[in-house]
Amino acid sequence: MHDEARMEDLFLRGMEAYHSGKYFDAHEHWEDLWSDYHFEDRRFIQGLIQMSVSFFHLQNKNLNGAKGLMRKCLEKFDEFSGVQRNIDVTKLKTHLLKIQIEYGKLENTTEFNWDLIPELI
Repeated sequence: MHDEARMEDLFLRGMEAYHSGKYFDAHEHWEDLWSDYHFEDRRFIQGLIQMSVSFFHLQNKNLNGAKGLMRKCLEKFDEFSGVQRNIDVTKLKTHLLKIQIEYGKLENTTEFNWDLIPELI
């Protein structure tokens, strides 16, 4: 597969896994893209990876890990605005800031409202 097609395939596989709630798989696809290729918005993809791993940690009852990666992904996304890879970055950051606040209120990961997870649109 040509590099451009392979890169797009990895990105779309990550999106599909993310939308299915398979955050570890999403992270794997995006990490393959991030680690195997050099492209302009690598830090955006790195933010998606960290966001996905934050949700994966939450699924596995690792609240501290989830909090740390949420902070890191927000730092990456701060470098972007508008629409990036068909994702409304401003809307995404707003959702993630709400999640970060929610993380701070949690005593237990089972209390998390999964409806807060943003759709990547």
